This record gives sequence, C-alpha cells and structure tokens, in this order.
Amino acid sequence: MPHGDAITELILESFRLNGCLLAAGDALLQDLGLTSARWQVLGAVALSPAPAPVAHLARTMGLSRQNVQRIANELDASGFVTFAANPHHQRAKLVLMSERGRAVYAKAAARQSPWAAALARGLPDDAIEEATGVLRALRRRLESGQATLRKENPA
Repeated sequence: MPHGDAITELILESFRLNGCLLAAGDALLQDLGLTSARWQVLGAVALSPAPAPVAHLARTMGLSRQNVQRIANELDASGFVTFAANPHHQRAKLVLMSERGRAVYAKAAARQSPWAAALARGLPDDAIEEATGVLRALRRRLESGQATLRKENPA
C-alpha cells in the first residue's frame, strides 16, 4: 500500500474511532448530565493549572473558541462551571469549576478509569504507546502547518 494510502486509512479509521468514542462517552455519562463534548470541556477546565478563558481552553483542546464557548455556556447553565472576571482581559471571562462540576467530574473519572482498562485489555502497552506517538506526530504536523495542501493546478 502506498504511503499516502496508509495515512488516508489511518485518518479514516481515526474518524470512525472518534465517532465510536463520542457515542461511548455519551452513553457512559448520560445520567450525569454530561455528553462527551461537555466532559471534554469540563476536563479542560479541571486540568488547567490556573483559571483560563474559553479561548485558552479551546487552543489547548484544538477546538474552535466558538464551539467551546457554546459548551461552556451549557455547562454554566447546568451549574458545572461559573464565569469570573478576568483581571487580564475585560471581556474574556475565566471559566471556573463549580462544586457541582467537581463532583460530576470526579464521578465521570471514576467511571472512565475501569472503562479504559477494559478497552485496553489484551492490547500490548507498547502498541498503544506507538499508536499514541503516531497520532501525536500527525497532530503536531497539522498544528505546525507542516502538512499543508499545495495545489499543483489552481482552479
């Protein structure tokens, strides 16, 4: 299989895997009032070393600011996060985890750990690490613009 075809297959499989992961996450957390998207944003807030505005969270996650803002607003409406004044920027509010958000995030993490262990069962650790390395390298190439499309014959 030519090199470009192999990468294309990896990309297509990544898309399929992403869809399966989103559906599994939604099923795992539905009764907690979370979707996979909400869980992802709540996780970014929880793992941020300091309170951060939506734009910073979005950059960290590799998502658009608008999408993360929409989800942060949903999390705020559900009482999982709150917004606070940002001393460095008047309009870009900081996203803070609420007590309710900390509690639901802890419950989600408690469910995720055994789920991930079951998913990994039977897969060699070195294969998982190698796959992670390949995906990380592709992401970094895309983020750096190293893999930009160059049109030979512009229309």
